[in-house]
Amino acid sequence: MSDRPSPEAVRAHFAARPAPLVAATGVVLDHRGRVLVLTTSDQDDPELPCGTVEDTETPETGLARALSEELDLRVPVGRLLAVDSCPPGALGRSLVIHLHLVGPLTADEAEDVSFADGEGGGVHWLSPDDAAERLPERLAPRLRAALAALRTGSFAHLVAGVPQPGSPAGLDPADRAALERAGTYDAASHRAARPKALTAANVVFTDEDGAVLLVQPGYGEPDRWLLPGGGVDSDLGETPREAAAREVREEIGLERDPGRLLAVNWSHRPGHPARIRFLYDGGVLDPAALARIRLPRHELLRWSTVRPAELRGLVSPVLRRQIESCLAARAEGEGPLELHEGRPVKPHRGA
Repeated sequence: MSDRPSPEAVRAHFAARPAPLVAATGVVLDHRGRVLVLTTSDQDDPELPCGTVEDTETPETGLARALSEELDLRVPVGRLLAVDSCPPGALGRSLVIHLHLVGPLTADEAEDVSFADGEGGGVHWLSPDDAAERLPERLAPRLRAALAALRTGSFAHLVAGVPQPGSPAGLDPADRAALERAGTYDAASHRAARPKALTAANVVFTDEDGAVLLVQPGYGEPDRWLLPGGGVDSDLGETPREAAAREVREEIGLERDPGRLLAVNWSHRPGHPARIRFLYDGGVLDPAALARIRLPRHELLRWSTVRPAELRGLVSPVLRRQIESCLAARAEGEGPLELHEGRPVKPHRGA
């Protein structure tokens, strides 16, 4: 005989609850970017880890409790990715669902995930596409929108799983463009839904032998080197040139105003924000200037000067092309260059 409560008992239970019901779902990722999907003995369809918010809990604390009780998983609940507002359905109550990022889990943490107290069920780590394919129709759109918000560093506003016209993430780009062309956007929704770009400023320094100054960060891909520089704090009114000077001061401890702008690079991956990089000429650092370099503890591991022919394998191919283009522009007195993925863009000439 099944221990599953009858539909009538479930409806009666939820009918006694205040409206709307509030639930929290975890988009749990492992170190390989796979999504945790659960199958249980009392559910017909796969599901994402989820819990109803109880008493005075917040969605974050409710989700943390559910993960601990159901999966013996005790990790911080991360940022809010999406909210889905659902009209009354079979349970007779409207439902508001918060979707939060959890993880990425380490390999050991992911390996240890299992149902607590020996409860029956399966734990599956699936690629994002496979997870969305296996989830039921009511859950898959939420996952897709939440992952879109994760990739773009944004947020998804859903109603019954459908991204709304002003949602900053999750809305199909073609649908967004069609709404703009039709002139149906209000100003606030138009601003929220417009594609976003990340802006950085970097400085190209060389030593007296023409070797390029690189720094090795303590984060990201191991054994990858970068140019001094970083993100532009545009929300504080900072300009790219000001950001370049600040980053040089913070990262290598030198007070130097950036020289002329050598290039602006545009890079883009589908589903992610575009990245715009301003590259400035830092000039030549003599031995005394190199000796004054001081790195911030825990952020940068070390610095080095690298000959242009030795850049391959140390920096990403896109950054290597940007550095090479900047060195050529500096040597020839050209620029600023317009670069796409590090390659100079040549304007189309009319017939």
